[in-house]
Formats: sequence, structure tokens, C-alpha cells
Amino acid sequence: MTGVGVEAGAQAARARALAVLRMRSRALAVAMLPAAVAVILLAGAAGDRLGGPVWDAARWVLTPVAVLVLLAAAGIALVVARARPAMSPTVPVAEEAAPDLYRMVRDLADRLDVPAPSAIALTPDCDSWLEDRTHPAHAPPPAEEHHDIAGAGRQAHRRHPVAPVLVIGSPFLWWMRVGELRAVLAPVIAGTGPSAHPDIAAARRFVRGLDAAVAVASAPRRDPVSRAVLAGVGWVARLLLRSCRGHAAEMERGVAAAAAERAQAVDYGLRIVAQEQVGLAYAGWDRLLTRVALPAWRMGRWPSRLDAGVVAALTELSRRDRLAEGFASRLGERPACDLLEEPGAVDEAASLLAARLFHGGPAGPGPDWSPVDWSAYPEEVVDRKWRLDAARLHRVLDAMGVRPVTGTTATVAPTLSRVLDHLTDTGPAWTAGDAGATGPAVDPAVRRPDTAPPEAPGAPTGTTGTTGAPDQLDDEDLSGTTAPSATLAARLSAELAREEAAPSPATPSPASPPPTPDPAALWDDRALPLFPLQPPRTARELLADHLTAMVCCAAMDTAGATPGLDWLDGPTLLIEGERTADLAPRVLTLIEDGDAAPLRVWLSQLGIRPEKPVRLG
Repeated sequence: MTGVGVEAGAQAARARALAVLRMRSRALAVAMLPAAVAVILLAGAAGDRLGGPVWDAARWVLTPVAVLVLLAAAGIALVVARARPAMSPTVPVAEEAAPDLYRMVRDLADRLDVPAPSAIALTPDCDSWLEDRTHPAHAPPPAEEHHDIAGAGRQAHRRHPVAPVLVIGSPFLWWMRVGELRAVLAPVIAGTGPSAHPDIAAARRFVRGLDAAVAVASAPRRDPVSRAVLAGVGWVARLLLRSCRGHAAEMERGVAAAAAERAQAVDYGLRIVAQEQVGLAYAGWDRLLTRVALPAWRMGRWPSRLDAGVVAALTELSRRDRLAEGFASRLGERPACDLLEEPGAVDEAASLLAARLFHGGPAGPGPDWSPVDWSAYPEEVVDRKWRLDAARLHRVLDAMGVRPVTGTTATVAPTLSRVLDHLTDTGPAWTAGDAGATGPAVDPAVRRPDTAPPEAPGAPTGTTGTTGAPDQLDDEDLSGTTAPSATLAARLSAELAREEAAPSPATPSPASPPPTPDPAALWDDRALPLFPLQPPRTARELLADHLTAMVCCAAMDTAGATPGLDWLDGPTLLIEGERTADLAPRVLTLIEDGDAAPLRVWLSQLGIRPEKPVRLG
């Protein structure tokens, strides 16, 4: 039954590929039709068969039209053939850097009776796929032909389509065991079989070329002539894409079905267990990026061992939730990252790529974009983040002219008491519709989060970064908070927006010309970040973060607390080595109800003195 299913899926994919190629042939026939009619008219005139004023007029009209149509068709075909298809940003892995991994992939391809992938690359995501990079813009130089692990020589390279590149999610290599990775990659590698069919390869090249031509036509141009020409190219490419879209989708479904059927006989039982680890890896990877990596990225630091961190995060998740029995015995098996010669170097490259894709920033380390090890993360990221937030909070209070209401000192010291006194409820709560009435005066420099413009590369993800004349904050951002909290939250948002709008060495100013993309790169750096992790933070969330940071600074300076790293929740406060998990609800009570009593009781129990000055960043 497996062989029948494989053949059925392959036949369906080939039939759809032929349908796509027929669309291409029809487009070529339409382009050649005026030229064919013009040739008939000219031949008739040469043989004195189509004479007279009517035929002469037809020849004079159709001949130039045919020439123009041929020139336009040739131009469109040239754009489709030479346009650069979009490629996934990846970290290439040479065979010298991972001989065991290449050997495993080659053995798996031999067992599946399919061509081996032409190369292996890693992606900083929890996914794996095959990617065709045989377009002329991505063709490797002749010196790199010996890296083809399929073992084909130059003549075979010309006769048969080049196998696609195998892209593997880097978290899989660190979290999965060798057998689990093999089971997960079996259906993916099986897809190289249908990819080697000439009709399917030609149909894919045609569809990718049309998609790339649409992207070229959509790029902004200053020259009106080029804009008009490319507009026509884009219209034709979109028309052809709409015509063959359904057939292309069915072709890919047939390829996937054939690959899945072919892989049924390889490690089927282990694949069921491995799929559970895929879901677990995705959950841990998402938590690690949003809770741990994002705070570091926002301050110009990028964790250099993200893949090693996901192992720690998933280990902690399994320990807390007891997700699987025999967890310790599973970790005793050989991890897939052992298939790499230098796992640390590969992890660092994948971590930098993850920072660029999900956040933006320079391509390499620099003064404002430096790596950080996990051992230094609490001191260099957590402590610095809290003190920078606390300093921003007190700058806003200084600008508002806020002074502590307790004590007799006239000086305005950076103390936690100053913040608690200001946020204690002394007026009506801020509700939707209070703007312009009894509510606080919202700073006009604050933009509504849902109307924030796209962030510039290198700007902190998840916050507004705008100048100009923005709107006021959405009422829902501050609904249910007290008037002092709403005012302070709006001012904090405005202050943060001004800081992010200021140019930095890592972020080019708007007046500077955009960087020229590297022709050898696989993606356009000007489009980074490609996958921002989080939407803009609301004003209430910003206020909660800053108030929590101030409490943590007071705890470190007056009670001997230390910054820590929780693999699942990110920055955390450690008191006598124990993680504090009950601070957030007390902070929210103060912001929403203006009641500082629960927080003050919590501070007193832990020996934190809010009246003492703290060191700011």
C-alpha cells in the first residue's frame, strides 16, 4: 500500500506540474500570435497572394504591434528568468563542519531511495523544510561544486536537477536526540524524490520566477519610465500567478503526500515520539525568545547561546510540569548537536541570525550590539535593565515635579517611597471617556500603539518609536487605572518614544542613505526585522515594568537581593537564592486601585526599605 500511495501522490504532483507548464506554453503562444499573423501577412505579400490596400494596412499595423509584443514578452521573460526568488535566511553548514550530520542525511536518503540534499543549513526556528536554490542568482561558484553530497559529478549536475537544500531548525539539533532528529527529517528528505522530476522542477522554477518578478515590480522606483515598465511586468506576472496558483498548490500537496508515504517505513514508531518533542521544543523556544532574549535585544545585547538556552528552558519546563516519564533517561542519549564539529560556533551564528530576524540590528557584534553569555546575563542584562528603567521612571517624575509626601527632607532622592506615594490613589479612577474631563492630561507625544509605524532596523521591538504629531493613547490602555497611574504611564510612553527616536550608532538615521544590499546575501537587510516577536506594549504594561524594576533595585540595594534568570519567565529577583513569584499582583493592585498596602507589607516582610535611595543605571 505504501508504494501505491507514493506513486499516486507523485502522479498527482506531475499532472499538476504539467498543468503549470501548459499555462507557461499558453502565455508564450499568446505572445507569439501577433508575430505569427505578421509573418503570414508578409509572406502573402511576397507571393502576391494578399495584395490590396486592406492587406497592406493590416501589414503596416500588425508588424509594429508584433515587434512590440515580442519585445515586451522577451523583457518579461528576462525579468522572470533573472529575478531573484526570495530565500530563507539561514546559517550554512559545510560538510567539513558536520560530517556526521551529512552522513546521517546521506544514509537516510539512500534508505528512502531518493537523491540526497545538495547542502544543509540551519534556521533559528522550530521547523524543517527543503529549499531550492538553483536559481542563477543563487548558484554557487564552480569552486563549491565539490560540496554536493549527492556525489554527482559535473556531467550529472548538468543532466539532472540539483537537489534542494535541507533546512533544519537549530533548536531541534540541541533538544532532540539523534534518533529523534532522524525520524523527524525522514519525511522532509523524502521530498527530494519528487523534486528531482524535471517537470516538477521546471514548474517550481516558473512559479518562483513569477513571484520574484512581482516583487521586483513592487519595489519603489523613482524613474517614471521604469515604474511604468515594471508596472506592466507586474500586471502580467500577477495574471500568470493567479492562473497557475491552484495547480501549483495541488502540485505541492501531491509532493508532500508522496514524501509522507515514502517515509512511513523509516522509524515510524520513533517519529510519533519525536513529534511530541517538536511541540515541546516550539513551546520552549517561544518562551525563551519572548521572555529571555527580547529584553537583551532591546538593550543592544544578544545571547550568544540561544540553542543551549532552549535545552535549559525545556529541562526546567519538564521538571516543573513533569511532562514525560523517563525524562532523565532520554537526556542520557546522544544529542543531535553532537553531529556538529563545533556546536558552540554554530549556536552563536544561529543566535545572531535569530536576533536579526526577530529584532533587527547589525550583521555582526559592535559597541552597541554585543553578545552576552548566559553566566553574565543576570549582571549584564537583568541588573542593567532594571536600573535603566528605574532611572527613566525618576526622570519622568522629575519632569512632572513629583516630590515625596512622606518625610521632612526637601531633596528629591531616587527612592521607592517617592513612587509609592505618588501612585497612592488620591482621586477618581481613570476610565474610558475621561480624556478631556476629569482624567489626566495625556502627553501629546504619545501615539496609540495600534497606529505605530514600522520600526527601523535595530530599534527595540515591541515599543513605539515615533516623532511627529501622534494621536493620544487609546482609552483601553489606561482603563481601570487611577489618575496618577494613567498620567505617569502616558509620560513614560512618551519618554520611551523619544529615546527610541534618537539615532544611535547601530541604527542609521532617516537622513542617511539606505545600505546597499549584498548581492551574495539571501535576503534584503533593509527589511529587518522580518518576524517581530511582540506587538507594542501598552502604557499600563510599561508602567508595571518600570515599577517592578524600581522594586527590584530597592531590593538589591537595601536587602541584599540579586538579579537572576528564569529560563521560562526571563529576568527574576532572587532573595536568599529563592525566586520571588508574588510581586506582580501587588504591583498591579497599586496601579489599578491605588492601594500600596499589599506591596508595602511585602516589602516589610522581606526587609526591603523603600525610603532608602537606590543606585540608578
